[in-house]
Amino acid sequence: MAGSERAAGKSAFLYTEEQRARRDNSIWTTIQGVLAPLQFLVFLVSLSLVVRYLITGAGYDAATISILIKTVFLLTIMVTGAIWEKVVFGQYLFAPAFFWEDVFSFLVIALHLAYVWALWTGVLSSNDQMWLALAAYAAYVINAGQFLWKLRVARLEAGKANPTNEVTA
Repeated sequence: MAGSERAAGKSAFLYTEEQRARRDNSIWTTIQGVLAPLQFLVFLVSLSLVVRYLITGAGYDAATISILIKTVFLLTIMVTGAIWEKVVFGQYLFAPAFFWEDVFSFLVIALHLAYVWALWTGVLSSNDQMWLALAAYAAYVINAGQFLWKLRVARLEAGKANPTNEVTA
């Protein structure tokens, strides 16, 4: 639908007025707003522990635990994000406004779960596990950037749709 609106020369907004109202009144918006920065903080701590291990060879257990905690945060934010999409857009995943973000989220999840599988089975060396974690983290950064971009777009659109009111995401 958004593509056909663009093709017709109409402005395609991320949210309809009804969706924006549901988003603004949903507890799931607040939950996502709390979980996202917490996940990013866990990511930064874990990233430093993984890099420390790869550079020094020390702290494997701490790095491993941090990756598992990061994976739990990722899965939690994915489930709560799917609920948020259901409340706002009427479907659990792949709403047109967030289709590509959801697609890439599955890559991020697959890489994190591949790490857990490698840890569980011992199929990769400790170093290779950490490199896999770094690949998962690189994908996470790209995905976080996608969502931050959408947050920015939503704020800009809210300003256009309602120029006299305070702009919220």
